[in-house]
Amino acid sequence: MAPKLVKLALRRVLREVRYVRPVPAGKATGLVRDVYRQLERDFGMLAPPVALHSPSPPVLAATWLMLRESLVAAGETSRADREVVASLVSRANSCPYCVEVHGMALDSLGRSSVASAIAAGEAVPDPLAGALSAAARAELTAVAFTFHYLNRVVTVFLGPSPLPSSVPDSARSRAKAVLGRFLRPVEDASPGLSLDLLPPGSRDFSWAAGNPVVAGAFSRASAAFGSVGISPGVRDVVLRNLSTWDGMSPGLSRSWVDAVDDPVARLALVVAKAPYQVDDALVAGAGLGDRELIELVGWASFVAAAHCVSLTSTRKAA
Repeated sequence: MAPKLVKLALRRVLREVRYVRPVPAGKATGLVRDVYRQLERDFGMLAPPVALHSPSPPVLAATWLMLRESLVAAGETSRADREVVASLVSRANSCPYCVEVHGMALDSLGRSSVASAIAAGEAVPDPLAGALSAAARAELTAVAFTFHYLNRVVTVFLGPSPLPSSVPDSARSRAKAVLGRFLRPVEDASPGLSLDLLPPGSRDFSWAAGNPVVAGAFSRASAAFGSVGISPGVRDVVLRNLSTWDGMSPGLSRSWVDAVDDPVARLALVVAKAPYQVDDALVAGAGLGDRELIELVGWASFVAAAHCVSLTSTRKAA
């Protein structure tokens, strides 16, 4: 657990979140308070990529379930292997914030050579390519799903680094080392402790077969995202476009989305396929409040993550 002063400093990073105002730790109640407590206990800090979801308590809880039960909870795979998957996905999605966070975590776990290779863009063996049990494969696939999700959310709401902008360049290396130590696994991160935060869901994920905790976490998260107030028209636009998407970036131009008239659907589609193209004008045009914006971005990121994992599974099977 981080010392009190460091914890307070990390909480203040929430002030740098764009477009929405997260619930301050001291004002959290109900489900938000329960998630915050678990997050600081098991992840070591009030991580902004999770806490920024707090304007929508069910989406906050869903995000924490996915992160905790994939990356944080003890299981058949090591935390280092899971961090490698998180780093690889984040690098593929060009999310510098997450690449930096999980590079720090790898350094603290004694995997600096892997972290250096990832930072340099070098080839790293795919941890999913080896002979794994069904439960272990589900754990690593869950990490990949979670970071396809988080990379999109982070790109929209956070800057390029997990360190506060006030940290001078001369102090950043030391700050990274300190933060990396807080990301080490905790001793009592038993699987499944987050599941009671949300009611059970009914959706089955085939890749999670053989790992009931992971399956339960993602089924609950899916139910939470499925219940948010996204209009049928917006859902149809995004799901129809994803059904034929090969997972490749559409590039720098946003002309591919110009034909979408509804500004909310346009924002959701850009989040799903090209979150780096989200800008102030696109967000302002959607005209959403904090909770509605979190739920739209969260839902679009979740369905895009599910599609990316499906594409990967299909390619491996082929």
